Amino acid sequence: MDIDVNVAAPAWRRVADLENLAKECIHQSLAASGAALAPECEISVTFCDDEAIRALNADWRGKDQPTNVLSFPTPGAIERKPLLGDVIVAYETVAREAQEQGKPLRAHAAHMVTHGFLHLIGYDHETAAEAERMEALERNIATALGFPDPYAEDAAGPAGGAN
Repeated sequence: MDIDVNVAAPAWRRVADLENLAKECIHQSLAASGAALAPECEISVTFCDDEAIRALNADWRGKDQPTNVLSFPTPGAIERKPLLGDVIVAYETVAREAQEQGKPLRAHAAHMVTHGFLHLIGYDHETAAEAERMEALERNIATALGFPDPYAEDAAGPAGGAN
């Protein structure tokens, strides 16, 4: 699998070794999910700012506001896709959520990459059962990466909010 990581917003440079973190999240997510991908598939992860993700959210989802993560899967069966899709993560929103939820920025960024990747391989959270299945997998992935449960409650309330 070829993972292209693009750091488009300079603020993301505050997260040490971001490119390797993104790759570790994707590899661990793939291993934990057991998904079968095309042998030479490609994925793109872009770390942008709120302005860029707001524009994408408005254009593609009709929501003129920033969000933490967006996923753009390419059509077709995942085992035959040469291009799996794109994951876009916004700095200001992720940094604000991390602070509000009392989490390290690195851990929350890892959760957003994981969450976005799981969307690319078919996971969703439209129903309670889907959300439960996806969140359980995210918890396992976070633990394997050495991060705390991304959905643990703190003084600010439940974590999450990923799209």
